[in-house]
Amino acid sequence: MKVSEHFIKQILEKKKSSSQGFFDKNKMENFVRGLYILMFLPQKTNTEDQLHDGFKNLRKILFDLIINASEDEVFAIKQTDRFFFALPDIYSTLVLDAESILEFDPATESLEEILLSYPGFFATYVYRISHQLWIQKVKILPRVISEYAHSRTGIDIHPGAVIGKYFFIDHGTGIVIGETTEIGNHVKLYQGVTLGALNVSKDKANEKRHPNIEDHVIIYSGATILGGNTTIGRDSIIGGNVWITQNVPSSSLVYNKSEIKIKDNGTLPESLTFVI
Repeated sequence: MKVSEHFIKQILEKKKSSSQGFFDKNKMENFVRGLYILMFLPQKTNTEDQLHDGFKNLRKILFDLIINASEDEVFAIKQTDRFFFALPDIYSTLVLDAESILEFDPATESLEEILLSYPGFFATYVYRISHQLWIQKVKILPRVISEYAHSRTGIDIHPGAVIGKYFFIDHGTGIVIGETTEIGNHVKLYQGVTLGALNVSKDKANEKRHPNIEDHVIIYSGATILGGNTTIGRDSIIGGNVWITQNVPSSSLVYNKSEIKIKDNGTLPESLTFVI
């Protein structure tokens, strides 16, 4: 079936009216992967000249990504420089994140294993670089980068969230961390945790909508913590599958009280014996 000329023109007009320039997602993925490899993965040869060349190439890619989205050369130069100036601190924080995993996860034996195979660490890495671009007010790119990690790991961290040092995601699939979440140091999250908003009304866009997690908190799988006024106090443990919309004092243990029944798996009662 032939597509109508009117429909084609409608699409073209919509694209022309867009306020943003062309965005190359393949180039974005190359930047994210390339930077990770350069900083964390060993190569056959690792010389200073190769690292300098690698960062020079990545700088050009980031500049292209920013200018394509902003169409402002001065802004793109300034924000590219600012990102690479911040990169040593981002790297140091990520090293602490990796060391936290090595210290507390009995399933890993080396940093190399974490860097090569842990989706939680990769998602944290992507969050930290996208957050830097977010606070630099680079448009679109931080969100696209964060969604790349989401698609690869199943972990959804908004780049606007504020996350402290020694951050540890264990397993991680299904974790959601909203835009205005604030997380302290030495926090550990398991799979399926949601740090979300109580509602999704558009008029709340500029308000604090997501919870605060203080230092040394552990949140187990399936826990849901909602609301901008909700704070989980330091040194607390949040059990699996709880639903929290109120403050939790420091050093608390929060859990669901469930009942488990175990019965003999022998002959069923007469009332349950039937034939289909």
